[in-house]
Amino acid sequence: MAMASPIITAAEPKQDKLRQLGILSLNGMFDEMDAEGVLRQAVEELLPGEIAMVSSFGADSAVLLHLVSQVDKNLPVYFLETGKHFAETLDYVETLKSTLGLTNVITLHPDSADLKRFDPDGTLWENDPDSCCHIRKTEPLEKVLEGYGGWVTGRKRFQTAERGVLPHFELTSDDRIKVNPLAYFTHEDIDAYKATHGLPEHPLFERGYKSIGCAPCTSAVADGEDPRAGRWRGRDKRECGIHFDFNGSIAKPVSQSSLTLYKDGAFKADPWRLWAEGDVAADVRYTHVPLTVFVENREVFLASPHPIGLLVSPGEKVEDVADDLGRFSSIAINFPAFTDGRGYSSARLLRERYGYEGELRAVGDILTDQIPFMRRCGIDAFVVVNGPTRVALEKDALAEVSRYYQPVGARVEIPAGTRPFLRRPSV
Repeated sequence: MAMASPIITAAEPKQDKLRQLGILSLNGMFDEMDAEGVLRQAVEELLPGEIAMVSSFGADSAVLLHLVSQVDKNLPVYFLETGKHFAETLDYVETLKSTLGLTNVITLHPDSADLKRFDPDGTLWENDPDSCCHIRKTEPLEKVLEGYGGWVTGRKRFQTAERGVLPHFELTSDDRIKVNPLAYFTHEDIDAYKATHGLPEHPLFERGYKSIGCAPCTSAVADGEDPRAGRWRGRDKRECGIHFDFNGSIAKPVSQSSLTLYKDGAFKADPWRLWAEGDVAADVRYTHVPLTVFVENREVFLASPHPIGLLVSPGEKVEDVADDLGRFSSIAINFPAFTDGRGYSSARLLRERYGYEGELRAVGDILTDQIPFMRRCGIDAFVVVNGPTRVALEKDALAEVSRYYQPVGARVEIPAGTRPFLRRPSV
């Protein structure tokens, strides 16, 4: 016999006391209920015809979508197509629709006028990820949810510390009920459910992606690492914004003054960090590994699936890693002092002799006068902490030298002092 539940209607006054007590009562009644029971109660008893599901079609989405297929295959399932998803995720949407027989999957897109106005070049995620999420996720979803009294999510307590007290039912500030059937599921429960029902994995799952969102803001995680550590890695951000009500954990827009990586004409958030004492070679990712450490642990680093970088300091020979340059997503050249120019030679060797095409950044004591020369040697990114240098870059006020006595191979240059009839204009 179906368990009686408090009567909750979507039309009651916002945050009504009785409504809040009703939610508390629901959570008490269904605290031990299995996920299908929670979902069935929400769909059939609590909000019949007034509830939809929102799915990211990420790493664990198959579990909740399978439950939906058991309760109501025609339940509206909204997928936020942000325009930034992995191609594998878009393929996975079609796989699960077909496998589970879901008949009402609806794709939501961001407003094209908003994208044109606020994110014309598609790079808003780099400096203001919350605004990017707001335009591409929150606003499209808010417009749709106006027609529902509640919605179903796939959030789980184990995913992050912020979600550690997640209930089955929430009353949000917009006077809707948010239902979390998998709130009490553990990582082991997820794996067991997938295995029991033979559910297809997300194509990126076996490559270390345990929580999958938009491609620019998602990276793989290591064993034992928080499953959502790969989301917005290196940023003070844990949620995309559509779940702001529950934990309030939403980062402020990144202040330009807090960013130190200058690349492609702007200061940007930097996902990379330097190797630290205690780091384990097999586990690090988005880390600039000292050249000597890489050589000592070469086989381990080559076997690791994670993105890594290389740190080259004065006196170290890039020739020692010439055969492995394709392994590095970024190479940092250390300039410890203005008077130490050995980094220029390392940069030229990497670009001109060994053909390295990835990000080549300068770190250390980076001053205004050095940057034009660094660029000539193939360096295309700079970690800047010097105030005047930062101002010069922001104002595009670097002093350029138009004539050189020593040309570089990265550009076609004719050294000053050669005979006039041999000179050619630089390009």
